[in-house]
Amino acid sequence: MPETDSDSDPDSDSDGIYNGAVAEKMSNRRRALLALLLIAPIPSLGVIMAMVVAPRPVGKTIFAVAKVWLLAFPAAWYLLVEKGRPSWSLPHRGGLAVGATSGAALAGIIVVGARLFGVQHMDLAPLRIEAQEMGLQTALPYLAAAAGWTFVNSLIEEYVYRWFIFRQCEALMKGTAAVFVAAAIFTAHHVIAVSQYLDPLLTFLASIGVFASGCAWSWLYMRYRSIWPGWLSHVLADIAVFGVGWWLLFG
Repeated sequence: MPETDSDSDPDSDSDGIYNGAVAEKMSNRRRALLALLLIAPIPSLGVIMAMVVAPRPVGKTIFAVAKVWLLAFPAAWYLLVEKGRPSWSLPHRGGLAVGATSGAALAGIIVVGARLFGVQHMDLAPLRIEAQEMGLQTALPYLAAAAGWTFVNSLIEEYVYRWFIFRQCEALMKGTAAVFVAAAIFTAHHVIAVSQYLDPLLTFLASIGVFASGCAWSWLYMRYRSIWPGWLSHVLADIAVFGVGWWLLFG
């Protein structure tokens, strides 16, 4: 039987492998873009509805649905679309010490920055109104909510923004750019939220802080391929945030 061109030309095999790899990369990029489109706007939508458009049962219901989507969608996408396997994302490459150090540094910046910029002298009425509407105007509910945000919500955010969203960004662009884009997505809904009870200057400063923290936590995930170093850093930063909140509301 005569040889075909593909049998006789090794370069044609190489071209086929290369073209297949390119096609697979393009497919992965389209898939990552679709995943981002289906999740990136959801937190901002939830916050806008709950705090701006309809800050009553309707808005809060939409906010709750958005939270459920943030929890369920990444796992469903990973298992059903990416065909991944469940994992605890254990820090096999280390990073906990770096996470703790970065968290301590962020916490120090938050506390010192709050004092340097005189947040205690700002108009605290919007903050107190927001705390009252959330049932956090007394010490015990505040501490309970702070514990939930610090230990649970931070874990959810590491799972959503670093494990899922950062990986999708990484499929679309180089690592450093992915760090910045994932941090920008992380920052977006925080800007909307804090603008409801901080003045424009403090909203701007807080947004810079959130973006810088998001960059640090995305970098930690990129470096160690585990959410736990970033989560540890996140916890320490949130302790400082809620410490400043305690100072403003009860100090």
